[in-house]
Amino acid sequence: MGNKTLIPSVLKTGDTIGIAAPASPFDRNRFIKGISMLESMGFNTYTPEEIYNVKGYLAGTDYQRAAIINNLFSDTNIKAVFFARGGFGSMKLLPLLDYSVISNNPKILIGYSDISALLAAIYKKCGLVSFHGPMLTTLGYASKKAIRSMLSVLTSQSDIKIKMNRAVVLTPGKVSGILLGGNLSTLCHLTGTPYLPNFKGRILFIEDRHEALYRIDRMLTHMKLAGCFKGLAGLVIGSFTECGPVKKVYELIQDLFKEYDIPVLAGLEAGHGKENLTIPFGLKTELDTDSKTLSFKW
Repeated sequence: MGNKTLIPSVLKTGDTIGIAAPASPFDRNRFIKGISMLESMGFNTYTPEEIYNVKGYLAGTDYQRAAIINNLFSDTNIKAVFFARGGFGSMKLLPLLDYSVISNNPKILIGYSDISALLAAIYKKCGLVSFHGPMLTTLGYASKKAIRSMLSVLTSQSDIKIKMNRAVVLTPGKVSGILLGGNLSTLCHLTGTPYLPNFKGRILFIEDRHEALYRIDRMLTHMKLAGCFKGLAGLVIGSFTECGPVKKVYELIQDLFKEYDIPVLAGLEAGHGKENLTIPFGLKTELDTDSKTLSFKW
């Protein structure tokens, strides 16, 4: 497992999307609005009753939450797995997932925030291309731009080019490599576990929300000391929402990564910000700071 890239089939009108809740309990009204949005797009949805379970600050026990994901992957009628919300709890499921079942039944997997733990681990163990994008409790409130982005990426395997008009070039350059990453605090807490992918030769994407500057510094420094960034090909910075002045965040990142001599581009509209564009993890990507573009090839 994990030695080759697994590319899931695209979503088609009438396909069934399965819903899991691997982390925190969720707001039912926001959830229902997200379900309605998916169904208005022409997809069917399947919601296991168990996702409504609550155990303290988790949406059920670890075994219950993991079983839902395993079952959705084993069900050949399910063509994609979406998530109710993030919060906390996804990393607790990593030892309980059936990676053989996932490898043998590759399908679309999309989410962000705490779901980054699942995207990272499943790529590491299975090589499955996954997608950093909306969840059910955010989908109903997403912008038209974010919805168009999600549909475009999930329903077609045409090459993708994202033009980042407002991007800030922290270090110029052009590089190719597989894009991986996600929520910084989640990735940091996977450091030292068997579930964090190797970023050597890869382009790393990071984003976060409501983290003080010193905590961003501490997390990046921890990963740096652990050797996570050795051989990194490039860095893309997404939304750092409610993290203080974004200029200070960029200055910090620029200083921490200056010794690696890699292109660094900030300002991708993905993460906890106003926009959350859908981006694939696991595909060959070209980062070009001159044109301020990210290009993905299937």
